Amino acid sequence: MTVSSGVVSDVRAAVDGDPSSSGILLPGLVDIHNHGGGGASFHSTSAEEIAVAAGVHHAAGTTTLLASTVTDAPSRLLSVVSVLADAAEDGLIAGIHMEGPFLEHSCRGAHDPELLLAPDAGLTRELVAAARGQLRVMTLAPELPGADEVASVLAEAGVVVALGHTAATAARSREFLSGPGDLVTHLFNGMPPAHHRDPGPVLGSLGAAAVGSACMELIADGVHLDDETVRAVMSMVPGSVVLVTDAMAAAGMDDGDYQLGPLSVEVRSGVARIADGTGNGSIAGGTSRLLDQVRRHAAGGVDLAMLMRAASLRPASVVGLDAGRLEPGVRADLVITDEALQPIRVMRGGAWLSTPA
Repeated sequence: MTVSSGVVSDVRAAVDGDPSSSGILLPGLVDIHNHGGGGASFHSTSAEEIAVAAGVHHAAGTTTLLASTVTDAPSRLLSVVSVLADAAEDGLIAGIHMEGPFLEHSCRGAHDPELLLAPDAGLTRELVAAARGQLRVMTLAPELPGADEVASVLAEAGVVVALGHTAATAARSREFLSGPGDLVTHLFNGMPPAHHRDPGPVLGSLGAAAVGSACMELIADGVHLDDETVRAVMSMVPGSVVLVTDAMAAAGMDDGDYQLGPLSVEVRSGVARIADGTGNGSIAGGTSRLLDQVRRHAAGGVDLAMLMRAASLRPASVVGLDAGRLEPGVRADLVITDEALQPIRVMRGGAWLSTPA
């Protein structure tokens, strides 16, 4: 493969600058739901902290990512979004995903209940303006009063409206996903489980995906979802799955105590939970990087090409990014792995990054 000015100009057997490479060549991965890593958070007004978080994922093969926020006070959200917009304009991240504050209280997961708000079109317009065209996704509970107005504001701004942290009925979920929304935030997580007489947002979302009206995020890290659940969804709606990490500051780090927005999080045995004194608080984001999930499920027998579409081309397409594929004219983002899908080298924008940890 040849690269010119950071863009793929031709696809060949060898990669420019790495003639000895004999590993597996993959397109750079694309993570559209990511709160941080390397001990750093994207929910920050520190440019340095944002750079640390992005770098941890870039070095592990996620060459394109959206920086995710969490529920917080409006003034804080406006400040965070403004700084993230700077990072997007500098090319460090590919845009912003806002998770909250317009979420259903009973399905809040790792979001501060005191800071959740009813959908507010005025605040939404302020957030869109602060993002300066860099807001790409916002998660919204569609059953809340005012959700349709907020969805319209977002759609007018070109923002993908994602159904999530919701207890909406199956009918409301399908209605929402056939209109302004075409993405589901981490299916199964942040929503009630499906019941055969009360299908709720899980089966409503799967129904929408079955007719091509929605894509759905899966956090396929073995913590948020059982591997059999991931395999079942990928077999049912193979063209609709988007793998995401929902990573927080502990991604790429040891167990310890961390922050997720305003909430304290404890990570034990690689599992992040809200620190509530019991050790059994709500799961509070992930600690994997996207290639970890691809490797996990490829080892479990899932087709690598299917996994890579869910971790590169499809998430890029959902949020309108020209990324996730190795073709002439596309930015040169790639990962070379060994046979076990461990990363060896990563190229981002035509430049080799340091060897992954």
